[in-house]
Amino acid sequence: MKKSSKKIDKNIKKFIIVPIVMCIVMCIFTAAVFYPNISFAVSIGNMFLSDKQVDYSKSYENIFVPTDNNSDTIDASEIEFPSINKQFGEIRIDKRNVYAKLFFGDGSVPLRNGAGVYAGSFIPGYGKTILVAGHNNTYFNGLKNVKKGDVVKVSTSYGNYEYKVTSTKIHNADSKKSYDLKADKENLILYTCYPFDELGLTEKRFFVYADKISGPQIVGLYD
Repeated sequence: MKKSSKKIDKNIKKFIIVPIVMCIVMCIFTAAVFYPNISFAVSIGNMFLSDKQVDYSKSYENIFVPTDNNSDTIDASEIEFPSINKQFGEIRIDKRNVYAKLFFGDGSVPLRNGAGVYAGSFIPGYGKTILVAGHNNTYFNGLKNVKKGDVVKVSTSYGNYEYKVTSTKIHNADSKKSYDLKADKENLILYTCYPFDELGLTEKRFFVYADKISGPQIVGLYD
């Protein structure tokens, strides 16, 4: 009886316990390898299948207060400069149905909720390059219809700005010729993944270039 009992125990380990342990190990390994893709697929599925828009508003602070300031200049001491993930304005192209909340920073929080200014560039009024990113299948989808001469409006708490589109171009995602952060004039560059309506990161970017035509200049920055 003892030999029979030991044989049964060995069979249990061999044919039941070992396969279960191997199955668990394989499941853990598979989850670790494919989780990013699964997570992305679930997020995309929720975006299209849900009948309610996901509200991310609690994940950021809004310091934007509309103003009718039409002066030519504004002192830097009067401005609340935005920090990362704060909404400090709005951006729109009325003719092309483009509208987005404008954030400082271009990480996940800004791009889930609107468009984001690259932290290595500048905010309106500096007299430099303003580089703004947005998703191609949400807030910046309308950029595909933008034409030369269109006006981009940017509203902030310290002033309202307008930029006239001079051109649109398609560049590789890693191209260093797509923008100039050392430009000596104020210019606005909007960009998004290309082709439009394609999900996930792509190898190319669509750029909209525009020059400033109105809005207050920030003074007293280096006093």
